[in-house]
Amino acid sequence: MSAQWKGRREAGARWAVLAICALGRHGGRGLARALLYPATLYYLFRRGDERRDSRAYLTRVLGRPPRWRERFRHLLTFSQTILDRIFLLGDTELGRFDVRVDGIERLDRQVDSGQGVLLFGSHLGSFEVLRVLSRRRPDVPLRVVLDRQHSAALTAVLDALNPEVAATVIDAGQDGPSIMFAIQEAIAEGAIVALLVDRTQPGEPSHSVPFLGAPARFPAAPWLIASVLKAPIVLAFGLYRGGNRYDLSFEWFSDGLDLPRRARAQALPALIGRYAARLEDRARSAPYNWFNFYDFWEPGDDRVVHTDSARRAPSPVADGDAVRTASAVGLGTAADRD
Repeated sequence: MSAQWKGRREAGARWAVLAICALGRHGGRGLARALLYPATLYYLFRRGDERRDSRAYLTRVLGRPPRWRERFRHLLTFSQTILDRIFLLGDTELGRFDVRVDGIERLDRQVDSGQGVLLFGSHLGSFEVLRVLSRRRPDVPLRVVLDRQHSAALTAVLDALNPEVAATVIDAGQDGPSIMFAIQEAIAEGAIVALLVDRTQPGEPSHSVPFLGAPARFPAAPWLIASVLKAPIVLAFGLYRGGNRYDLSFEWFSDGLDLPRRARAQALPALIGRYAARLEDRARSAPYNWFNFYDFWEPGDDRVVHTDSARRAPSPVADGDAVRTASAVGLGTAADRD
């Protein structure tokens, strides 16, 4: 199920990733985008797992089996956002994009107060478009939690494009206490800490909630960490709308979570379900932006059962102990970006 994403092999050899990056930088975005069409066609026929997963998702979001061109469009949209990372990471390239920002006012007020924010994203659209925040607010540090070992070839290339951005990454491949300390320190410094919260790590606590008509598991760890830090939570969606246009939207989700241990079994599923409902709404508004290419839904019928994550992994320890909480629950929020 959701743990399958961790073992899914990276698409494309390192030389191919380097070649497409070089082509984009030196030959231009237009030429590189033109070559994505035959590359996507090849990918569509060669990668049976992703082809199947795309069909399963599109069937749910469209309400019918997708046509061949719709499956092609899904994979092409993924390829186009991958290519755009090259330009979104360049300090001089952001101006080529038309990024329409919505819901930023309350986030601005929060960072103006000097208090940190947890920015929860997903594998829906492009997370790199958040770089627009760094241009708008160079005074506010932006830290991204990223699993450097997943999609290592692409990560290495992107890091080389902008070493300054790479230096701000919090590596999710560290042990739990190190990750928790890094996030806690960044929040205390008034930073925006961005992480993706829609994929579960193998063996970590999770809850099953309704998503696009069937039960799907979402990680509990980011919500437990947020409850320890008592930091505000903002949802972020960077949706690709075609051409050079992105819609970057922010939704205020919580002023700070308070999850007493005795109430967690009931509170967490409701909280995660609330998030999943917002994710579903955004997915329906941009159906080809979904980039979770694995079997996202639980097997069986469409009947949703909320399952206590305590039966799946060790329970987190007492409230307030950030380090031990990170160790107990892990951090299933690796922003692996594809």
